[in-house]
Amino acid sequence: MAAPASTPTVSPPDGTPSRPWYRQLYFWVLTAIAAGILTGWLWPSAGVALEPVGTTFVSAIKMLITPIVFLTIVAGIGGVDSLARVGRVGLKSLAYFQAGTLAALVVGLVAVNVFQPGAGVHADPGDLRLEGDAAQYVEDGRDQSWWHFLTDIVPSSAVGAFAEGNILQVIFFSVLFGVALKAVGPVGQPVVEGVNRLGAVVFKILHFIMLAAPVGAFGAMAYTIGEYGISTLTSLGRLIALFYGTSLFFVLVVLGSVTALLRINILRLLRHLREEFLIVLGTSSSESVLPRLMAKLEGLGVRREIVGLTVPTGYSFNLDGSSLYLSLAAVYIAQATDTPLGIGQQLGLLAVMILTSKGSGGITGAGFIALAATLTTVGTVPAAGIMLIFGIDKFMSECRALTNLAGNSVATLVVARWEGVLDTERVNRVLRGRDPAVR
Repeated sequence: MAAPASTPTVSPPDGTPSRPWYRQLYFWVLTAIAAGILTGWLWPSAGVALEPVGTTFVSAIKMLITPIVFLTIVAGIGGVDSLARVGRVGLKSLAYFQAGTLAALVVGLVAVNVFQPGAGVHADPGDLRLEGDAAQYVEDGRDQSWWHFLTDIVPSSAVGAFAEGNILQVIFFSVLFGVALKAVGPVGQPVVEGVNRLGAVVFKILHFIMLAAPVGAFGAMAYTIGEYGISTLTSLGRLIALFYGTSLFFVLVVLGSVTALLRINILRLLRHLREEFLIVLGTSSSESVLPRLMAKLEGLGVRREIVGLTVPTGYSFNLDGSSLYLSLAAVYIAQATDTPLGIGQQLGLLAVMILTSKGSGGITGAGFIALAATLTTVGTVPAAGIMLIFGIDKFMSECRALTNLAGNSVATLVVARWEGVLDTERVNRVLRGRDPAVR
């Protein structure tokens, strides 16, 4: 019989220090990223030709995301002692997500106003032509109303939500299924046990796929450098440097302050998740590590129902990196096009971005679509200005994904502490390598 969610079994942690460094996944992913950069730089055509390698790996991961989200949420709800706890965890998660989004937006606005990376560009909006993917993103942004994440949460077909990989809709269906399963009482217990067993099989499949992570990271990075070139990184260096610096500040200072209140060292937490960060860096997709992140957080001793509800929901509602990007990019475009923005107008932008930043996780070009939706909704900053940053968006998307990953990791720990079920001493022992992770 499967072990209850509240009494996890013990297994060796991923990336345990007892293994030689050259046999650990993070070393091979880091090596693959370096090799991919060199390949794309020295042989651009070869790097571009390697695009299918990276996209195939990401597709293989995405293949498992919706079933893992469904199985984890259903197993988590099925393992709680009352449905009231499920609702309580959900409300606390959404409350923290809102606070995190607001903090990220404010940090981004302060940074872009202090350093003003767009000052002196003097771009004429009339000379900016929307074409290619950028034009499509703006069109999608115009069609995306500010309330879209509420109306789109209900799938027209349960099967369709899984087939399309719409995480938000899968979460909605999974919660309904889990609540109904819990409500029928003992009749649903065999189904819960079956879900636990099926989850073990799916995670084993994930383990097999992750063996190819270095190959996927190599192909994705080689394509990025080969297609966009090293020079792209320097053409808008001030904005890139500001975005990465602001994101680092947000993770180390803002999120670090949050974890300090939990008596957890943010640097140790980041080190514990180093393999996940490197995979995200190589693939530019935070979705590629969603299942591993959930397993790692459970390994720290966080209850399954909290991980199962907080992490997948956070991928749609707790996008700290995307929020930083939105505020920086919107005001940068205003500065570059000499569009005056007063404090009141920037606060108006912030209010709209709180809504447009939600529910876009996992969508191709999500950052651009959310940015276009913001600019077209407000109407103050010319939407055509996104062409100024289109060339570097690929490199900024990696930082967005890394920051989103850090934000959702911290969010899960906060909700667990808020629920009074976070064993901080146990977490710190695991982070120091003095205790095996629990699974």
